Amino acid sequence: MVAAFELFGQRGIRAVGINDLILRAGVAKATFYGHFASKDELVLAFLERCHQNLTVEQIIAECRKRSEDPTAQLLAIFDVLDGWFRRDDFQACAFVSTMLEMGPTHPLGEASISYLAQVRAFMQTLAEEAGFDQPDVFARSCHILTKGSIISAVEGDREAAILAKRMAVSLISDHGGLATNGR
Repeated sequence: MVAAFELFGQRGIRAVGINDLILRAGVAKATFYGHFASKDELVLAFLERCHQNLTVEQIIAECRKRSEDPTAQLLAIFDVLDGWFRRDDFQACAFVSTMLEMGPTHPLGEASISYLAQVRAFMQTLAEEAGFDQPDVFARSCHILTKGSIISAVEGDREAAILAKRMAVSLISDHGGLATNGR
């Protein structure tokens, strides 16, 4: 899986062939196919690992750890992203990259959209807990801010999460929340 992380992160899904993966992993072709029936199956396992270890579950756990207040947890999402964007080994979100590369109707794009929807669902839950007006609309809007900040960070904007957090404060206010925690 380490080889998949390195190669997919550096070159994308389509540009990495089975032989590249086998060579980087240092395994025989039969060993690879003993674990994964296809490259798509490996990519699905890669996305699941990203979900568990690197993004969705990590963001949710970190936000819950930082505060019991749902509004503060929403704003903490941007603090978590800011820390991620400033890491020397920062790479784009695997779900956003895979969905853009493969398209929304490809099974890998569909899987990526499903993982991204879990972040939006978390935002909606927090908005409901905070008593916001139209928590579904808030979550969609806030999700746009997070994905946009990821793209901006990939472009080199290390301040993207901070700027997005400022916009989130306004968004929270627009939906009836008290945004004093994020200023």
